[in-house]
Amino acid sequence: MTLLPLVAHAEAEAHARYGLSGAVVHIGPLVAVHASPGSLLNAAWHGGPDLPQQRDLDALETFSREHGQPAVLHMLSHAAPELLDLLADRGYQLRSSPHLYTHALRTLPAPPTLDIREEHDAGSWAKWSAEGFGGGLEIMQAVARAPGTQLYTVWQGDEVAATGAMSLIAGVAALHGASTRPAFRNQGAQSALLAWRLHQAAAQGAKLASVFVTPGTPSERNIVRAGFVLSGLRLTFRQGLA
Repeated sequence: MTLLPLVAHAEAEAHARYGLSGAVVHIGPLVAVHASPGSLLNAAWHGGPDLPQQRDLDALETFSREHGQPAVLHMLSHAAPELLDLLADRGYQLRSSPHLYTHALRTLPAPPTLDIREEHDAGSWAKWSAEGFGGGLEIMQAVARAPGTQLYTVWQGDEVAATGAMSLIAGVAALHGASTRPAFRNQGAQSALLAWRLHQAAAQGAKLASVFVTPGTPSERNIVRAGFVLSGLRLTFRQGLA
């Protein structure tokens, strides 16, 4: 499996975890989730290997209506060219397109020197993370409680400065949940968390790490400095977006 299909498969399988307390259904190459009413996680991921057909989108839209949520579809950029006309005909519009970066784990950055710990209290991790993340407490609680998610914190003295998470599926370590509390920004916490998670991923047998980031942000600059390579886009389409 080549790089982008591999990441897409891993992301779709990871996405299914968010529906375990709500609803999750596999629709052809799609994994559709209802996490909770109004959640940003209520969406489908294209995991391949095939492209979704009209019948798959019919089923996704039925699932979405049944759960009172808009039809939202995430895909990586390798799948998009053949689907753009089909999605446009059905009223889907592009909502966001963060960059996908990947890092082959054959070479690693220097281990970080900051105090980084694994956190086993999902509630505390979510609270700290929400203080520095625009998505809010609910989504960070869902991230923290998803089965298999590894939670990390950076400490400055007796306070948590930053958080990060990692999920390892199909040999791909997805890095997410990055958040720095306002009082601790611009002190290298996220760079340290990136290096820490790369070392953790390699030690656990992953061959590849992936991360999504908003273009042009300080986070993107940190990711590039850590040795990640721009590999594609995550395209999010929503049906009937005003």
